[in-house]
This record gives sequence, structure tokens and C-alpha cells, in this order.
Amino acid sequence: MPSPDAIAQLSSVLRGRIVQPGESDYDTARKVYNAMIDRHPRLIVYCRDVADVMHCVNFAREQSMLLAVRGGGHNGGGLGTCDEGLVIDLSLLRGIRVDAAARTVRVEGGCTWGDVDHATHAFGMATPSGIIGTTGVGGLTLGGGLGHLTRKCGLSVDNLLEADVVLADGSLVRASAETNPDLLWALRGGGGNFGVVTSFLFKLHPVDTVVAGPTFWPLESAGEVMRWYRDFIVSAPEDLNGFFAFLTVPPVEPFPQALHGQAVCGVVWCYTGAPEDADAAFKPVREFGSPLMHGVQPMPFPALQGAFDALYPPGHQWYWRADFVNELSDAAIAEHQRFGAKMPTPQSTMHLYPIDGAAHRVKSSDTPFSYRDATWAEVIVGVSPDPQDAATISSWTKGYWDALHPYSAGGAYVNMMMDEGDERIRASYRDNYPRLAKVKRQYDPNNLFRVNQNIRPE
Repeated sequence: MPSPDAIAQLSSVLRGRIVQPGESDYDTARKVYNAMIDRHPRLIVYCRDVADVMHCVNFAREQSMLLAVRGGGHNGGGLGTCDEGLVIDLSLLRGIRVDAAARTVRVEGGCTWGDVDHATHAFGMATPSGIIGTTGVGGLTLGGGLGHLTRKCGLSVDNLLEADVVLADGSLVRASAETNPDLLWALRGGGGNFGVVTSFLFKLHPVDTVVAGPTFWPLESAGEVMRWYRDFIVSAPEDLNGFFAFLTVPPVEPFPQALHGQAVCGVVWCYTGAPEDADAAFKPVREFGSPLMHGVQPMPFPALQGAFDALYPPGHQWYWRADFVNELSDAAIAEHQRFGAKMPTPQSTMHLYPIDGAAHRVKSSDTPFSYRDATWAEVIVGVSPDPQDAATISSWTKGYWDALHPYSAGGAYVNMMMDEGDERIRASYRDNYPRLAKVKRQYDPNNLFRVNQNIRPE
């Protein structure tokens, strides 16, 4: 552990602030989004600029400290913090610059997707991200980036043009198609294994007002709905994205009071085509089955992106399991029905995110995100605000995953994994793992950046 003199020396060269155990705000500073994660870092540094990040990386290396990097703090497995180590907190690095003419946005590493959506929407544009506005840009992007725009615009990594990265030796480099292209390749899905990304440059798309919202069906119709959905979504226009979900209707507006607290199955839609064509696009949806609610309407894209923020605030207990899925067989649907009917809390859910369309037009070897041949990314998550529910939500999630995993494609979306071990990481990167290990050896040969879904240097 570093001496008090060494810590004082680090503090003297920083513009940001160090928080240590015993200080009044230490317990607040060490919290992450998932309250199931309870880590006690030795130092938490709120970096104010890139120089602060460089100093912290050098300090951790020289002091042989475990190093974690925290952007939005949303990582399910708590991989933005650590015990007895140094946490680089990027939350003060929130600068954003939109270049409307070039259709790009440069985003600092501490931004959330809500920050980005706010900035780009003023120009009538957006870049692919997730489904919750409080998610950090860095974590979601480095793992792939699935969300409402996947079928139309691809993954977040498919739209990542450049990144500024502080490497394990403390130097700052740019990763782009012209400079350090191997590093840029690795960042497009290889997680936080290669350095601290202090800024990202994304391609923007003309996405302004979307026609979006949920369609709910009775829970007992889940089998019928899933069989319809598996055929419909893969043949739907790419302007139409929709992820299937088991969920409990929140007891708030705009949901009808008669549905408050009711467990349902549904699809959350996002249509990015011409508004005048939306009715035709949604006609098969309106006509299928007997929906309890078809809540689709025009809205600004940031409104859709932030729709779940209040439902999932920081501080809940979370337990995740995930898989990629090639097809939804009738046998798999039967298991979904069984576990979907037993959601242990109102916030617990299962989502199937489509990853076809534009995401399929990228080769599996073009980015570390190798499951370009999959049709869905499945995530099962138990969530509760009550710590006493931790065992219950974990047990439901594990049981659900155990039942469905035999029907999966093998690996999982790394952003939705807990700490599941090396074999699971290799299965998720498949044939891209050896190349990632080579890039890791070049840029981080001693594995300083290992608090992540870790790729070991070759």
C-alpha cells in the first residue's frame, strides 16, 4: 500500500480530489450503480482532466496498486471499483462537442448517454447507445453498445471513429483508422482492457423525433407473442427496432391505472423512419393478438432513451445473466414462459435485444464483438431496492439462465455479465480472443487494467 507521503505527493500534482477511507464522503464516493457491489477502495480520485488520469495510472503502476476505472458506474458486475486499490473516477470529464457538418460528436469519458443525447438532439442527430440515459458512455461503448438504434445504425462500436487513450505506461495516444488501428479495433468491444479512454469520437445519424413506446400483452399470452415476435422482428423494416420483455407495469402515468403492477409481456419499439410511414410499420403490431396497451407515439429520441431512468435509479440490488441467441425454439419459449411468470420483484425483467439489420453487415472479425451471426442478445436480471431480496433475485436469475443456456449460441454480451471467469470471457469473444490477447500484450503487457472482463496478455 502507498505511504501517506506518496499519497500526498500524488495529491499535489492533481487538479482533482482524492477521497480516502475515513473521510465524510467516502461511503458516498465508493458507491456504484449496483448496490449488490460493496467494495472499499484505498483511493478514489475524481480526475478533472487527462493529466490527472495520467498521474493516476502512473501512480497505480509504480505503487503496484490494483486499478479500476469508473465512468458511469453502471457495470453489472461492479467492475468499475475494487477493494484496496485505486479507482479512477471520470465523472468530472463531461465535455461534449458536436460537429454538425461532419456529423460527429466528441464525448469525454465521464459522460452518460443522457448527456450525449441532450447535446446531439439539438442538431437533430443521435448515435447508437443503450436504453437507459444514466448509463456511462465508456462502459457501454467498450463492450459493444446495443440499444434502440441497433437494427438501423449498428452498435455503438460500429460508430466509434476515434478514441483518446491513456495507456498503462501513462502516455496518451489516439486510436483511429490511421493511428494505432489495432488499438481502435480492440476498443470496439474488448472492454476496458487496454487503457483509460478519456474521449470518444462517434459518427452521428439523422435521428430526431421517433415513434416509440411499448405494446403490452397478457402474461399468459407470452408463448404466442414470442412465436409471433421471433418471425416478425427479423423481417421488419430496419427502421423498426423492438426488444421483447417480461416486465411489471410501473404504477405511474402514462400507463393505464388498470394495468399498474400487472405482470405482462411486451415489446418496446423505436421507429426511426418517416413519421407518415409509422402507421403502416406498426399495422402488424396493432393487429396481432389482443394487446392490453399499444402505447406508441411520436417523441423526441432523448425521451425514449430516458424512459427507464426513474424506474432504475442507482442503489438497487442487481444480479445479471446473459447469452447470445440464434433462434427462439418452441422449447426455449416454454422455459421463458415458466420463468417469466415467476418474476420475483416488480423491477426484475428479461429482455431480448435484436442484433440483426445493420449489425449483421459487419463481419465477426471486424470488431471484437464476434456474435454478428446471432439474432438476439438475451439478458435476465433480478432487481430490487431491498437488500433482503438479494438471494431471491440471484436465485431466480441463475435458475432462469440455467434453463435457457442450452438453447443459446454460447457466449454473452460482456456488458451484461457478472464476474464469471476466463472460460466465459473466451466464449464471448470466440475467434477474436487470440488477437485481443496480442493487442493486450502490446499495450498492457503486465495487465495493469484487469478489473474488467479480463483479457490476459498473450
